[in-house]
Amino acid sequence: MKNKIVEILKTKGVKIPNPESVYISGDVDPERISGDNVTIFAGCKILGKNSLIMKGSQIGYESPVTLKNTLVGENCKLNGGFFKNAVFAGNNIFGSGAHVRDGTILEEEARAAHTVGLKQTILFPFVTLGSLINFCDCFMAGGTSRKDHSEIGSSFIHFNYTPNQDKATPSMMGDVHQGVMLRSKPIFLGGQGGLVGPLRIGYGCITAAGSIIRKNELKNDRLILGGSFKDISIPRQYNVYNNIAHIFNNNIYYIAGLISLKSWYRDVRSLFVRDDFSKALLKGMQETLDSCISERIQRLKFFCEKLGESKKILMAKIKGEKSKSILFHEKAIKQFEYADKIFKAECENSNLNRFGKQFVKILEKKININQKNYIKTIQNLEPDEYEKGSIWLFDIEFAMVKKLLI
Repeated sequence: MKNKIVEILKTKGVKIPNPESVYISGDVDPERISGDNVTIFAGCKILGKNSLIMKGSQIGYESPVTLKNTLVGENCKLNGGFFKNAVFAGNNIFGSGAHVRDGTILEEEARAAHTVGLKQTILFPFVTLGSLINFCDCFMAGGTSRKDHSEIGSSFIHFNYTPNQDKATPSMMGDVHQGVMLRSKPIFLGGQGGLVGPLRIGYGCITAAGSIIRKNELKNDRLILGGSFKDISIPRQYNVYNNIAHIFNNNIYYIAGLISLKSWYRDVRSLFVRDDFSKALLKGMQETLDSCISERIQRLKFFCEKLGESKKILMAKIKGEKSKSILFHEKAIKQFEYADKIFKAECENSNLNRFGKQFVKILEKKININQKNYIKTIQNLEPDEYEKGSIWLFDIEFAMVKKLLI
């Protein structure tokens, strides 16, 4: 039995070499799939009303692809695997064996080789991932072009699930307010290594191959080596947390960064919308980012709720004065209630500050010259121009961070 939507897409110019092997669900809108040089290869499945495929893209060249409510920008190559509720801004390449899930955004020219798993992951332009990587719950920026990009070596893992069964573990490589300007030094995470989230890593940093990194490195331009442990066996404490400030504060920085990125998507990315396809792509990026912010707040809330049990266990073991650890437990529990209100208020705040207004006016003039080319326009900003944009976003982040850190 012929699939009606497959026939409609063929009629509008979509290349489908083996149409009998392609399945497209009835809720897919054919108007959201461009007929301009799009190819869907054998064995592919496209599902969901939010699915979008823009011109010049190829789906399933190496092996079958399943796309569910995924938005594919211009000139992307998704070569094989599973993609659900993800967004590709354009000129992205992803190898076969992909497993890409909710809350994932690859901005322009970010790419990955084969067998890569992503979820709740945001990669800024040019970031490149090798093969056999699990990089969930992460943000990564850095680099200025395809020849000068942040990279993750093959067989790398971000450890994002704790023995206490929580995921308040997001790690941030670079930051939003500098990363969006495409001027920062690239970050390199060496192959066969890992990060134990939540962590923050500065621009220009390199982690040596095989290293497992457990501490923040906020200085730029550092070579980081993660040492190995000696053989040891000690009693384990169940449901007890240490390093409360490290976990709580890194989550605050991460969420504040995503909220500043929300402003960037709203006030800057919107300037580059040129047709219905790019409008739908931006809407998908904004909705995905909103889901990322909600996810991180929920994970932090769950972590803070578990601190109550951790505090009880510690209190039962001590007498007299409260330890410093217990004081941090109490402070984090109390501070989250305040943080939740601050985050929600900032998410709803649509006002541009002085630097934001100046930066938007600069961009409006630049766009006329660069014909709504996002990468070229940002790259062509002068130092005094992009500094206004960075200050605007930093102010958004800092307004939250200064109130919420413990």
